[in-house]
Amino acid sequence: MSGLPSMRNQNAAMKKFLSVLLALPLFWWGGAVRAEIIGCPELKTAVQVGACPSEEDLRYTFKGYCSDDARMYDREEQLCTDFALYRKKKNASLWETPDGRFSGYVSCEPLDPLSTARAVRLAVSKQGSVTRVACGYDTGVTFTHRTKAKCVVVIADCAGQPEACKAECE
Repeated sequence: MSGLPSMRNQNAAMKKFLSVLLALPLFWWGGAVRAEIIGCPELKTAVQVGACPSEEDLRYTFKGYCSDDARMYDREEQLCTDFALYRKKKNASLWETPDGRFSGYVSCEPLDPLSTARAVRLAVSKQGSVTRVACGYDTGVTFTHRTKAKCVVVIADCAGQPEACKAECE
């Protein structure tokens, strides 16, 4: 019986040791979190991941979007006055950067070359629990990165130096 208390002490000591040992990686990983700098990507390597809508698809969605029954949409009244205006706005497909971090809708009209697009501004906004890092380009295109991390703008207006558009995320 004299061995029982020492066995209990050994068990208690072992539990403490194991709890400290298990907590070390959490402490180490938590302390190693560093801010990530996110810059606006060059769009010359972006790839199209969504198909352009057909003329028939555009006409069909124009009727649905601009009909009298479309009260559920946040319609732009001017957009529904003319099919040409609607087509110009809605004739777009989804593109993304090769790493998949940034994506954006690009016009399907042949006059929108991404290869020459240069970043001119960066904005950070919150949508619920998601942070939206939006890069605006001189062609009018916006590519967006979404993350759960908290981000702040480092340099917002970078028209003269597109590589300077940066956000810091933790």
